[in-house]
Amino acid sequence: MNYHNLSSQDTAKVLHTSIDSGLTNKEAGKRIHEYGENVLESKKNKSIVYKFFAQFKDFMIAILIIAAIVSFVISLLEGHADFVDPIIIFTIIILNAVLGVLQETKAEKSLEALKNMSAPTATVLRDGNQSVIASKDLVPGDIIHLETGHFVPADARLLTSINLRVDESALTGESHAIDKNAEKTYAEETPLADRKNIVYATSIVTYGRGSAIVTGTGMHTEVGHIAKLIMVDDTPDTPLQKRLASTGKVLGIVALLICLAIFLLGTIQGRPPFDMFMTSVSLAVAAIPEGLPAIVTIMLSLGVSRMAKKNAVIRKLPAVETLGSATVICSDKTGTLTQNKMTVTDVYSVSGREAFESKEAHHILTLGSLCNDSTLKVTKKEITATGEPTENAIILAACKVGINKAKLDLNNKRLSEIPFDSSRKLMTTVNKMESDNIYCITKGAPDVLLSKCTHYYDKGKISPLTNNKRAIINKYNSDMAKRALRVLAVAYKETSTVPKGTALTESALVFTGLIGMIDPPREEAKEAVSICKHAGIKPVMITGDHITTACAIAKELGIMEGHDKAITGAEISAMSDESLGNNIDDYSVFARVTPEHKVRIVKAFQKNDNVVAMTGDGVNDAPALKTADIGCAMGLSGTDVAKNAADMILTDDNFATIVSAVQEGRGIYQNIRKAIHFLLSSNIGEILTIFAAILLGLPSPLLAVQLLWVNLVTDSLPAISLGVEPASKDIMNNKPISPKTGMFANGLVFKILFEGLLIGSLALTAFILGYRYDLGGSPDSLTLGRTMAFAVLSLSQLFHSFNMRSDKSILKIGIFSNMKHVLSFIVCSILLSAVIMLEPLANIFKVVPLNPKQWIAVIILSFVPILVVEAQKRVNNNH
Repeated sequence: MNYHNLSSQDTAKVLHTSIDSGLTNKEAGKRIHEYGENVLESKKNKSIVYKFFAQFKDFMIAILIIAAIVSFVISLLEGHADFVDPIIIFTIIILNAVLGVLQETKAEKSLEALKNMSAPTATVLRDGNQSVIASKDLVPGDIIHLETGHFVPADARLLTSINLRVDESALTGESHAIDKNAEKTYAEETPLADRKNIVYATSIVTYGRGSAIVTGTGMHTEVGHIAKLIMVDDTPDTPLQKRLASTGKVLGIVALLICLAIFLLGTIQGRPPFDMFMTSVSLAVAAIPEGLPAIVTIMLSLGVSRMAKKNAVIRKLPAVETLGSATVICSDKTGTLTQNKMTVTDVYSVSGREAFESKEAHHILTLGSLCNDSTLKVTKKEITATGEPTENAIILAACKVGINKAKLDLNNKRLSEIPFDSSRKLMTTVNKMESDNIYCITKGAPDVLLSKCTHYYDKGKISPLTNNKRAIINKYNSDMAKRALRVLAVAYKETSTVPKGTALTESALVFTGLIGMIDPPREEAKEAVSICKHAGIKPVMITGDHITTACAIAKELGIMEGHDKAITGAEISAMSDESLGNNIDDYSVFARVTPEHKVRIVKAFQKNDNVVAMTGDGVNDAPALKTADIGCAMGLSGTDVAKNAADMILTDDNFATIVSAVQEGRGIYQNIRKAIHFLLSSNIGEILTIFAAILLGLPSPLLAVQLLWVNLVTDSLPAISLGVEPASKDIMNNKPISPKTGMFANGLVFKILFEGLLIGSLALTAFILGYRYDLGGSPDSLTLGRTMAFAVLSLSQLFHSFNMRSDKSILKIGIFSNMKHVLSFIVCSILLSAVIMLEPLANIFKVVPLNPKQWIAVIILSFVPILVVEAQKRVNNNH
């Protein structure tokens, strides 16, 4: 039903309600059963069990589970049930799943806390009595009362509107409050933002009062319609998820191929099939970095914790890293790039721009403060104003130059007033001044007010307003408008009695001055925009505001430079998707846009291979937040629907926080890549050790349980410590990593193979030294060889982890600059020593104690990776 097309009386008839007494409580009870509660539906949270088992979808995890089962079955067939290998594998798999579930649940709780910050109520007329009820109990047909500061609890057709202004930015994106008029009716096809006889759920009354008939509740409101668009979870996979999935499949397939190759090679050599099968399983375990999923989860969790301290609540773990890949950040203007607080920046008299401390500015701001309904609150911590934003700006500017609104009102008593009216575009108060003179003070639209002025005030004198002076004033007004300032004119006249009637009161006025104001850019936003551009990220402004205002702010912030263009929603509507996609990179400002436009803009950037981050606070932003690669909702001004659609919530509504998150994301990706580099070079070393031994006709130098220990303990702790490695200082001077760029780009494969070959050859050398040569003697040379290979493999990887910290020399970045890494090295070294030296552990891992001569050989071989990679870094950095 298009209620904007009906009169208020017709609306009451359609909804079977009484304008004078409202619904009866009995009828309201019936209707709540028919229409349901006035709440927005949300997707049902997945159960803990579902979330837990969802963690096992990864291809690598599936391979590991199969390896664990096969290992156990083979050990049974050999006549002894070996639980060690499968228990270790399943422990790390379950740990990874638990970490994932805990983080997801923690994010949901953070979101619920944000959602419960406000619980709106409604003033409703039932059975002829006015009362306050929970807004969830409202039903169509209820008569509600609205006053300044009230949330509009449901969609409603206005019955009365007394100077009523409503902020609909959460729904329409319009940054200024909308003047409402209950008397109007509109054609059915009238756009949502132009229906001035309707108020919408989630809007806020900023001025005046009124009453209305509820026409829609819950999911039947305009807010509810948009909420339906985001009920389906079709959020695209993040770049990290795609890269890890691809890496997992490659590693899994490689592991299977290695198993097959080794099994066939050993069988051809005439080795026992059972032995070869177990060796193949050992190699599969060696090929797959079991700890990688858990390590990535821990790294992301650490990033989430760091981001929480920087005013960002991460709802989905991979979202942190996704920001690091962002190439476009689409940001709302009001409150994100700007302060969301109108501020006076210019005061003009007829003589020109005045310093705020001048007598002329003082006089203009004094009159502007008297003709003003806002109130000032002064505490030790801050000075705040309550009321309409432009009036707040005037009294705050006056306060800064020593004009106290409360004292003004006390000493210059208001005798009468003519409230602001959208048709007149003026407001007037009649005050008895301290001098006992009566002043009629008027402020409002410059063009309207100037037509009612006959004289002007300047330098303490009143002179006739000539056409030349009018032209000068109009030029000042035009210049400020071009700078996107909102301009109010102030005038007055002195009388001996209180004039009767609007026409007489607002005539023969003395023009005093112009007050220009704007919602200024955040101080930190300009620097954040500059950082974005240096980092190869395109910052884009998407706003419901007027294009002139949007361009002025964008230019001041540096978003719009050189050949950058601006475009309106109407122009976007006239373009095909193909045309928009072809030209999207030319535009930096999108003004007067609808929710549908925002989705089209995001998709157009994505079609050009961009990773798009989108900020928003309103319900109108929710579909675009969902479509974007990462949606960032506002925690302070954001609606619940927007928060539900987002991947990240900015608790300070600040663009600079997004840039900080981008930096964090890049650092995390950098560290994840270091961890993968470290783990795979280590695992390649393990594979080559066993593979080379079989080719040389030697026994397997490492057992499955020893490989698991190396992978899950010796590898994992240093890899996790790499996750807290500080990001390189120049990380925001580099371009974003393309989503198409694989995890092994820029020569990483060759580095992994070379370093793996190095580690493998060192471990094999240790095995041969212990197995074939006398280094102190041992009754079981095979076990000694395996012990030395195990020790060198573990220690060489621990030393090698220092190489992973940076492309620069470890001496330049400082060995102790990451103390968590140093601690992981010490802990792992102690654990390795304990496994070899303590008999109960030595029996489990099938090793023997080493004598000093053997330990010296182990340490020398293990330190070789530091020497080789340091030499390699020096060569690379000199080029």
